[in-house]
Amino acid sequence: MSKQILLSGGARGLGAAMAEALLVDGYTVSTFSRNRTLEVDRLASIAGDRFHYRTLDLASDDLDAFVEDAVRDNGPIYGVINNAAVVQEGILATLPEVEIESMVAVNLTGAIRLARLALRTMIQNEGGRILNISSIIGTRGYNGLAVYSATKAGLDGFTRSLAREVGRKGITVNAIAPGYFETDLSSTLTEVQKMQIVRRTPLRRLATPEDIVPLVRFLLSSDASFITGQTILVDGGISS
Repeated sequence: MSKQILLSGGARGLGAAMAEALLVDGYTVSTFSRNRTLEVDRLASIAGDRFHYRTLDLASDDLDAFVEDAVRDNGPIYGVINNAAVVQEGILATLPEVEIESMVAVNLTGAIRLARLALRTMIQNEGGRILNISSIIGTRGYNGLAVYSATKAGLDGFTRSLAREVGRKGITVNAIAPGYFETDLSSTLTEVQKMQIVRRTPLRRLATPEDIVPLVRFLLSSDASFITGQTILVDGGISS
């Protein structure tokens, strides 16, 4: 039986790119998102019984059942990738409280819950990988994204502390912080704002999934067994 990876938000964008790469590498991928996409259908058609998808909100109480079913049906959990995130842009003074609560519940609390549930079996097996997809926004900030920034900074702190907690069990915990990215986040930016970011980036472009996936593969591999507690920036040099 192949090693199982739990991946949140695997239906599109970076999540779908990671899911496809992991399937190519021979992993079993159990993933979920709030909405099923054509990309999910495509992956299901080519991966057979190594790809498992469920429509699920990370902030819901159904997360426990998802993890239990994944272990029962697909065996032990080797890795977790906390990728799902919600972005709501707005000045804090006028940002609706429901949007604040949604970002905290998904981006931070949801990631903590998924890691906690998976660790119950990972600790028994004394080994594994946890990867948290953070953001450069968590270290640099951005106007109108104070709450999103706070959730990602919290995820970085969670990464460092959890790495100390579970290292003795052979489990590594790391975060990847992409730079300004071709995702839903960048879709809220105007073309002028995008060009300003590109000009400030030494490599003169935004990040793409293809820039992130190789690092994901590496951190899941045995070659990265002595790397833990790190937040690795993949930002084209903008923070240098």
